[in-house]
Amino acid sequence: MERKPLEKRVFLATPTMHGEEQKYINEAFDTNWVTTVGKNIDEVEKEMAEYLGVKYAVALSSGTGALHLATKLAGEKLYGQAKPNEGVLSGKKVFATDMTFDASINPIAYEDGEAIFIDSEYDTWNTDPQALKKAIEMYPEVKLYVMVHLYGTPGKAEEIKKLCDEHGIIIIEDACESLGARYKLNGEWVETGTLGSYNCISFNGNKIITGSSGGMFLTDSKDDADKVRKWSTQSREAAPWYQHEEVGYNYRMSNIIAGIVRGQFPYLKEHIALKRAIYERYKEGLKDLPVRMNPYDAEKSEPNFWLSCLIIDEDAMCEQVRDDQKALYVHEKGKSCPTEILETLASCNIEGRPIWKPMHLQPIYRNNAFVTVNGNGRGQSNAYIDKGKKLDVGLDIFSRGLCLPSDIKMTAEEQQIVIDVIKSCFE
Repeated sequence: MERKPLEKRVFLATPTMHGEEQKYINEAFDTNWVTTVGKNIDEVEKEMAEYLGVKYAVALSSGTGALHLATKLAGEKLYGQAKPNEGVLSGKKVFATDMTFDASINPIAYEDGEAIFIDSEYDTWNTDPQALKKAIEMYPEVKLYVMVHLYGTPGKAEEIKKLCDEHGIIIIEDACESLGARYKLNGEWVETGTLGSYNCISFNGNKIITGSSGGMFLTDSKDDADKVRKWSTQSREAAPWYQHEEVGYNYRMSNIIAGIVRGQFPYLKEHIALKRAIYERYKEGLKDLPVRMNPYDAEKSEPNFWLSCLIIDEDAMCEQVRDDQKALYVHEKGKSCPTEILETLASCNIEGRPIWKPMHLQPIYRNNAFVTVNGNGRGQSNAYIDKGKKLDVGLDIFSRGLCLPSDIKMTAEEQQIVIDVIKSCFE
């Protein structure tokens, strides 16, 4: 059935302003603190640290900047200070979550390191601890791991932390998508953003709360917080002139951006509640289709439900092929695929997106190692011996999954239209 496009576009996720943000922006203008220092920055660092339960928070220009400085800091702790023309991870390997946005991984490359990608598991779509265990057996020299909580859903952090502690591996926690999500660690509920030695969150425009941009580095170490502050302000030394003994960066958060975050922060729990309601409406509305929502462990985690996603049952997938730029499919009655659903949504002026394409499939990282629960995930096929179905959980989720509109300004009526459009793809 052909549908008329909606006049008002339904978005994946956009900022939701409440008015208080403008008050703090005006305060910055009125006091002339339109720079990378000011009361908004001080307050948002204090409030975020207290809320999450860490001792120190450093406000930065982006979540990517926070991840970069966390990676640099961890590398320096492990391997010492690098030369100015060389990354601190030069010649070193780093374990990394495979199914994520490349901002999680690129800082490893910034510091001349080599990422080893660890396959996902179906329970949370995050890193499989058993695959990580196999990677540790294969690469016992690796001492750094980047852990991600995909789409606001905590991964199996307790198992992962136990493995890393046993083998002296430092954890960088990428909680950029999961601000406000909680995890039960050793019987106690803690916030994501506190599970690693170095932790990062994001205030990008589509996140659960936003400053239009911005991010934060989180730690319990004053020395580490001080080092990140120094690096983020061009590594200026205590001299009466501009003197530099280390490479620095222009990564400090603007007082204007901090004002927006400051005004957004009181609404974090409200935003999470609205996101959860969207997830539950999709779960109920799609229950008769051969699909499932992105999963989570209800006993050990409370997601922030940043993005609602679905995965199509394997036997309900119509034929679909993708290359690096395009996708094609053949419609089959009673079946569908992400390409068909996304194209049909787009034709109705509704925004959806594919699942993050796993890092081991990205052209830039195709030569990097990839580890599954069985070991080496590369070259699994054999022309002469039938080894059965190739094991690649991340690829499977990417092939069968998609992200649904999750904007908290979307009405229940608009969401019902989204649900109806998805249902039509299986007719």
